[in-house]
Amino acid sequence: AKGASEIILSRVGNMFQAGKQVKMDDDEVATITDNVITKFANLAMRTIGLAYKDVDTIDSDEVETLIKNTDGSPAFSMETGLTLLGIVGIEDPLRPEVAPAIVRCFKAGIDVRMVTGDNLATAIAIAKGAGILNMELHCDKNGEVLPKRAMEGKVFRKMVHDYSADGEATFNQAKFDEVWPYLRVLARSSPDDKLTLAKGLNASTVFQDKEKCRMLKVHEKIEIFPDRQVVAMTGDGTNDASALKNADVGFAMGIAGTQIAKDAANIILLDDNFASIVAAAKWGRNVFDSIQKFLQFQLTVNISILMLNVICACIDIKCPLTVLHLLWLNLIMDSAAS
Repeated sequence: AKGASEIILSRVGNMFQAGKQVKMDDDEVATITDNVITKFANLAMRTIGLAYKDVDTIDSDEVETLIKNTDGSPAFSMETGLTLLGIVGIEDPLRPEVAPAIVRCFKAGIDVRMVTGDNLATAIAIAKGAGILNMELHCDKNGEVLPKRAMEGKVFRKMVHDYSADGEATFNQAKFDEVWPYLRVLARSSPDDKLTLAKGLNASTVFQDKEKCRMLKVHEKIEIFPDRQVVAMTGDGTNDASALKNADVGFAMGIAGTQIAKDAANIILLDDNFASIVAAAKWGRNVFDSIQKFLQFQLTVNISILMLNVICACIDIKCPLTVLHLLWLNLIMDSAAS
């Protein structure tokens, strides 16, 4: 078995050492977590646990009720009682153009948040390197991330949902509005978390509370866009399709993305590069501005000509502009505007 190191570590009972199986206790698990997983994570490495289990027969239906999966369902028995082989740290360095692209996003009024399945410490280290977490704005004097700026998916779900007596979760928009202005990094997230973010941001009315926006800007240096939040979401997996569909703009990866994710997205990044999102925003705004200028130019001239003809007809004088003049003006206008 292989997977997230913390999850694999929670399901092992032995470790393979010096050619034999050795019983693992809680102290050994804590030592591996502190000295291996956390150390790799702080170096912005993704950690993967490797383990195995010898079985005579495979019972795919038997479950272990005391051990839960990330979605709350019971784990299969064959996935528990594993023997740990090791923890692997994989470095996936940021592309050099990512950090400058994120800075350009912030300058353009686009706020970038990270939603990832990585370990929280790994996500924080990557976010600091990319500039998503600013040392001055989002960290204290000791370099520790401030509350609500970075959290795991299970913590996020508890903060934005109400739970009934039988454990059924119901989304609470008011609670969500207390969390999202601060949130910068969401680690160990599920596809449902991305969907919750997309729907919650679209439905948020924080911008209407002017006093709250002012307090956030003064005390937390958080600026809220003075209108409905426009959400752009990236994704590459089949499970991301719902979030991509519900976002205002969905970006799918052209190389690593699945066909379902591409079908659900509005824009496909052919090079899987974040910098391409900045280029898409730039060209989109340029087209929008060009259309505005074109309409302003056309309406100004056409309305002026229309008013001139109406006034001349009302006061019963000959219009100074003939049909030929109007055709000539229209030709000049279309050429100049284009």
